[in-house]
Amino acid sequence: MARPRSLPDADVFSALRHLLAAGGDKAVSFASVARVTGLAGASLVQRYGSRDGMIRAALLAAWDGLDALTETAAAEAESAQGFLKALGGGTPGAGDVALLAADFRDAALRARAEAWRARVEALLTARLRDPEAAAILFAAWQGQALWQMAGGKGFRLKDAVKRLG
Repeated sequence: MARPRSLPDADVFSALRHLLAAGGDKAVSFASVARVTGLAGASLVQRYGSRDGMIRAALLAAWDGLDALTETAAAEAESAQGFLKALGGGTPGAGDVALLAADFRDAALRARAEAWRARVEALLTARLRDPEAAAILFAAWQGQALWQMAGGKGFRLKDAVKRLG
């Protein structure tokens, strides 16, 4: 079967993020991405320039998706609990938060993370009317997501909201 001549960036980025999630940074190479996407490695080199450039482009696109998800959740959820559930409740892109936070050596990726955290905390503050409670709830929510990925038992988000609210 012939290789596809082209594939949208979104499909390449999705495959790349799956590789990162499954095997970490070492699992991503032009050859591994070419294998899962069916594209020629040379096409990937031509499109993204370098392995790091390809990873960076995929993670920046994931931040774009998470920013859009954040704004949708903010528009649809009235409560802090509902907002966080909309951000982390099995929606595409929600699982990217831990992946996106895995490496902040890149200044642009670190800046995106800082901006997203500030936005989420501002949206929580609007719902809780307390910036300190919003910061604590954000940290607890992210900690819960991290430990759930590792197989740990988390707390109920609504209990944390009640204690902070």
